[in-house]
Amino acid sequence: MPEQLLRLWVAELVATPGLTAIEDPAEAWRRHVEEALAIVPLLNGAPAGPIVDVGAGGGSVGIPVAAALPGREVVLIESERRKCDFLETWAARLPNLRVVWGRVEEQGTDWAAAAVAKALAPPPIAAEWLLPLVAPGGLALLFVGPSANAEAVASVAARLAAEPAAAASTPGLIVLRKNGPTPAGFPRRVGVARKRPLA
Repeated sequence: MPEQLLRLWVAELVATPGLTAIEDPAEAWRRHVEEALAIVPLLNGAPAGPIVDVGAGGGSVGIPVAAALPGREVVLIESERRKCDFLETWAARLPNLRVVWGRVEEQGTDWAAAAVAKALAPPPIAAEWLLPLVAPGGLALLFVGPSANAEAVASVAARLAAEPAAAASTPGLIVLRKNGPTPAGFPRRVGVARKRPLA
């Protein structure tokens, strides 16, 4: 893994307004790099295919993962153009990184080996956004806080042909395995998951 490149990314992340609330580079390294790298063993267990970071922001999951897994395509989906501009400067440095400016609901279904979200939305909503992207056999990984309702996430997963995977060793993470193709009616239209959550 090119640690020097990631240290440069953390410095630029901290220095760019609106990308992270963390000002201390050491804390930013722990929260944005070490937490992302903790999921690499799970991603190695996913099928072949792209890994997608939804609501990528400054790239706090996707960029470390792309650096750690140079043989895997990593797709960063971000709806804010200004954040995409920052991400695209990093796509020029990591050849396996691709940036998509758009909404997650408009990105098609059943094509990703794994989808990841961190600080995107309440976990049941994030699960509804991620799972349609994931191909059967793939994984959705949600970074969650201590108050996350795992039962609500499991209920959403069941509606989307998925179920909780075996407990991950990483605290603060919910892992879902997609068992079949995305059911008809998903993804719902842009904005509907927030307005009318499934759980």
